[in-house]
Amino acid sequence: MTTVRAATLELLRSRGVTTVFGNPGSTELPFLQDFPDDFRYVLGLQEAVVVGMADGYAQATGGTALVNLHTAPGVGNAMGAIITAAANHTPMVVTAGQQVRAMMTMEALLTNVDATVLPRPAVKWAYEPPRAQDVPAALARAFHLAETAPRGPVFLSLPMDDFDVELDEAEYAAATAAARRRVHDGTAAAAPAVEALARRLAEAANPVLVTGGAVDAEGAWEAAVALAEHRQLPVWASPIEGRVGFPEDHPLYQGVLPPALAPLAQTLAGHDLVLVVGAPVFRYYPYVPGPVLPDGAELVLLTSDPDEAARAPVGDALVAGLRPTLELLTEVLEKKGGTDGPAAGATTASAAAETAPTAEGAPAADAATEPMSAVDALAAVASAAPPETVWVNESPSNIQAFRDHVRIDRPGSFLMTTGGGLGFGLAAAVGARLGRPDRPVVALVGDGSAQYAITALWTAAAYHVPVTFVIPANREYAILKWFGRFENTPGVPGLDIPGIDLCALARGYGVPAHRATDAAHLAELVAAATTSPDGPVLIVAPITTVPPTL
Repeated sequence: MTTVRAATLELLRSRGVTTVFGNPGSTELPFLQDFPDDFRYVLGLQEAVVVGMADGYAQATGGTALVNLHTAPGVGNAMGAIITAAANHTPMVVTAGQQVRAMMTMEALLTNVDATVLPRPAVKWAYEPPRAQDVPAALARAFHLAETAPRGPVFLSLPMDDFDVELDEAEYAAATAAARRRVHDGTAAAAPAVEALARRLAEAANPVLVTGGAVDAEGAWEAAVALAEHRQLPVWASPIEGRVGFPEDHPLYQGVLPPALAPLAQTLAGHDLVLVVGAPVFRYYPYVPGPVLPDGAELVLLTSDPDEAARAPVGDALVAGLRPTLELLTEVLEKKGGTDGPAAGATTASAAAETAPTAEGAPAADAATEPMSAVDALAAVASAAPPETVWVNESPSNIQAFRDHVRIDRPGSFLMTTGGGLGFGLAAAVGARLGRPDRPVVALVGDGSAQYAITALWTAAAYHVPVTFVIPANREYAILKWFGRFENTPGVPGLDIPGIDLCALARGYGVPAHRATDAAHLAELVAAATTSPDGPVLIVAPITTVPPTL
């Protein structure tokens, strides 16, 4: 005889999932009882931070993260972060405790009423097993669904009295079989469809490649580079992507497309075929009316997400695994023989950098005064961080300055939320470093953004996670002020946030903190922090506001 708890732990071990991110409540205690030594429990002080850490961990490791929340209130607290994880296509199994089955009908305190409804529509699947004996099979199904395309979070509600239920021989055999099952996807598109796309690419006068974050997430980075090099395709990054799908120091790389209809179409003018890989068509904000594509252009989307394919406003789509399909596409093109010269309009990386939009209106900083310009601050951070750095960015008003100075040149090196909300950066950076302890992590998080997940600093300190947190502090929601000017909405309240002592907050959570006096000092602090294995460091860099550009 064995218990549901023991069978559950065996299943998790079989999948290599021995890290649990959580914030425990009374309904979670039975699951965590006698927590085994070969498991690691990562405590977060608030549920949204717990999910954010799991998000960064899953993206950094490429595996599925396990989260344990406290019944309905805990799920409610975490919903913003779960929405972000869904937008990021992060594989994640979110579990929550539930009242004992004998008291669920009377809705006793801590009953999660309509438990499967609460996390929708952010999760791919929500389920509460009808019997305690079904918990292992339900958990196995949850992992399969989280990991198959389109990847994303799933939810299980687990009554607290299920874990001590004993399984008979047949039930244990069923639980063991569920633990052994594996579901694989990511197959290449059908050969005729790939051959047809190869013909279109070969016949196009001026094709262009647009890559998204899924190229990185699905391990298709090298395949995308091989295709671009074979056909000499200029490469643009899709707008508002949470990961980087092509090396930004490559001669064929052009930059990031603007996230608005008219400017994006104008940027692609002159191309007759647009191949989008691993990104939606397209992620826009704000609204600038215009066509999706320039005149005379056609589009083909390659994605593993059938919904992404269905909602694309223009073009044809192939729904398949990115890496095998790109590899097959390049193979077919190679069999056709020869390579073309650079497509019309292609530029070198250095030329693209020279013509890339810069942060308009940013004055040169006086090295002897503060605040420094965001441009100088980002340049200082970029120059001091090691080449193998994993960057986490949640400083919306400074993203252009970041892009101008940091060129991502290897897979798995950039994380940003694609969900539009705040609270991802601090938490995801902690999770990313837990998942990849071999690489330094630098998190650039605005002073406004930092407040949404400030308790992540405690976890970083308590677990000695060596993350370098850099806070470009302008004491306002600068991105909202920019949108206010763009949308002609003057007089909006609540856009200034003075009086926050971030160094004091960090020290209160046990994180050493420094205030940079100028760009040179900032570079010194970053260099020291990123080479220290002792634990987290927070650096505040007072900056002037930089108006973003489209």
